[in-house]
Amino acid sequence: QFQLVESGGGLVQAGGSLRLSCAASGKILGINNRFWYRRAPGKEREFVASITSSGTTHYADSVKGRFAISRDSATPTVFLEMNSLKPEDTAVYYCFLKGFWGQGTQVTVST
Repeated sequence: QFQLVESGGGLVQAGGSLRLSCAASGKILGINNRFWYRRAPGKEREFVASITSSGTTHYADSVKGRFAISRDSATPTVFLEMNSLKPEDTAVYYCFLKGFWGQGTQVTVST
């Protein structure tokens, strides 16, 4: 069982940047595929980005070129660097690992 704790969300103006973190604790063996999802108001949760154990990254088309997922080399923490934020990026952002979800962190982008 794992615990995932997201942080770094907040209120930012359009065009701004935020960096989200997802700290993981528990019986985490090895380097795992890690994921970020988000749920916007009134919408279903959607995939945002992932990073495989070998470092390959994938992004939703809506965030390509603006967001970057990375991982800490020493701890089971992953990051989501979000640049050129748009109002449509407003959502609760969740990290996911092997069937477990964090509690989410709110990102609000104002016009």
